[in-house]
Amino acid sequence: MKSKKIIIGIVAAIALLCVVGGTFGVRWFITRLGKNGGLFGDKSLIDDWKYASGKDYYDAVYESGAVSSGDTFAAKSSNELGLSVGGSKNVLNFRENIKNGYLPISTDITYNGLFYDYYFNTGKTKPSEDLFSPTYSTAVSKDPISGAYEYYMTVGLNSNIKESDFKRKKLNLVVVMDISGSMSSSFNKYYYDRTNLENEEKYDNRSKMKVANESLNLLIDRLKLDDKLGIVLFDNAAYLAKPVNLVGETDVEKLKEHILEIAPRGGTNFEAGYKKGTELFTTEMLDDDEYENRIIVITDAMPNLGTTSKGKLTEYVKENADKGIYTSFIGVGVDFNTEVIECLSDVKGANYYSVHNTDEFKKIMSDDFEYMVTPLVFDLELKFDSSNYIIKNVYGTDAKEKNTGTLLKVNTLFPSSSNSSGEAKGGVVLIKIAPAIVDYNELGHEGTKIIVSYKDRDGKEHKNEQNITFDSRTEERYDNTGIRKAIALTRYANLMKDWILFERSHRGTFQISTDTGIKDCPYMSYEEVRTLLGENERTSTKLNVSKEFSEVFAKFKEYMKNEIKEIGDENMNQEIEILDLLVK
Repeated sequence: MKSKKIIIGIVAAIALLCVVGGTFGVRWFITRLGKNGGLFGDKSLIDDWKYASGKDYYDAVYESGAVSSGDTFAAKSSNELGLSVGGSKNVLNFRENIKNGYLPISTDITYNGLFYDYYFNTGKTKPSEDLFSPTYSTAVSKDPISGAYEYYMTVGLNSNIKESDFKRKKLNLVVVMDISGSMSSSFNKYYYDRTNLENEEKYDNRSKMKVANESLNLLIDRLKLDDKLGIVLFDNAAYLAKPVNLVGETDVEKLKEHILEIAPRGGTNFEAGYKKGTELFTTEMLDDDEYENRIIVITDAMPNLGTTSKGKLTEYVKENADKGIYTSFIGVGVDFNTEVIECLSDVKGANYYSVHNTDEFKKIMSDDFEYMVTPLVFDLELKFDSSNYIIKNVYGTDAKEKNTGTLLKVNTLFPSSSNSSGEAKGGVVLIKIAPAIVDYNELGHEGTKIIVSYKDRDGKEHKNEQNITFDSRTEERYDNTGIRKAIALTRYANLMKDWILFERSHRGTFQISTDTGIKDCPYMSYEEVRTLLGENERTSTKLNVSKEFSEVFAKFKEYMKNEIKEIGDENMNQEIEILDLLVK
């Protein structure tokens, strides 16, 4: 009878904690009840924080629930997951610069980052047994400026994984956080615009550091008890803040308190922070197949000490990827240097987001965290075997080798959510097709063979071959709304990149006309963005729209409004809001 009362009491306590404390209460009770806990166990939660904020750096709140048991924030659906490419996962930095009156740089807006803001009809009509099952859609579309007909194809990125069945591996996670002086500025201001820093209030209430601290605590809330977490901080040097230990054995509430006390100071030695973070991965950790290994770097990406070369820093990220340690970047603030991170994320398993407040980061953690840390497909190659058509350009990949006339490359595919209509978030890559024959009337009608090869997360190689036929008629047509949306968004991104380069180059060469239409913008284009600073330090440029582009923006706005109506995606009106700020 006594034991029965004890059991009833325990059940009642759990029920009460569920009502009053939610996930926080359940985790607190279970952790202390179990073998790693303190009520009946012999091991209490540990406060393993090592960083002393008062240490001389020249030597080497967000109220939320505690760590969850790994449940998602919303019930999982039975929809099949889509896939999306690595690299950029949003274009918030681009939008926030414009909204705050600054001229972006061209890497602030990327095709794959823009695509990941939207859901796409991938052209999938039937289930597949393959982890990755590409589908192909085609279109003939008129350039809204020149009126010329252009030929496109989308590669639909589909998986055979149901959202309800998806479960990520346990995680060995090391967070590497930037605590340099530039993190002290407000997230909507440029640090290197400021003068007389000594006389200013030390830390703005809305500083990048505060956003980073709160974001890290939100990230911790997404970890499971059997995940392992370590933390490294860096300014002029790097510091071990928390050794790698099981989350279930960590005093998480104490850890969050320590994180909220972190203050910015010193320079930005990204190399030191990243290398120290890498050192925390032991051979034993890397050999454990039950765990995924990832570094998440939270930074404004303006390294000015140690190795500052983007090429050399990228080598460090590649070396880790070859060992199975993949990297994510969280960029903080409007002066987040996307040019640096675009280079560093041109590596398999890498991705990055930009954030400007904790609400944005909370949404990313709620929607994407499980997917962000789970690469599924590597080294994807798509090859054209056709005598009639070649690949002219590719939009929405994470590989900067944007490829020859027959080849498309993607470093990594991550899982992505699907909506009630079965559309996949960021679920396409767009290819511009060019006839290999000058006289369209001479084009043959035989199908084009497309050969796809890739590796899964276990290194197993897969191959897929399909035949498709292009319609060479010069009249506008789209297989579905997905390819139409991808074309409209790509033209929007190209137009914005062309405008940014025009305003920054001061060369006065306006290249968009009824003859040229909207020009494809190469990935790396020279921009005059630096003034007496290090190669990665970013100052602001006042927002400016020259008369030539103001007229083009007005015309493009009408095109975009019509596309939104035809496609039926009201979310695309956020791009109209940006155009409204640019049309004078």
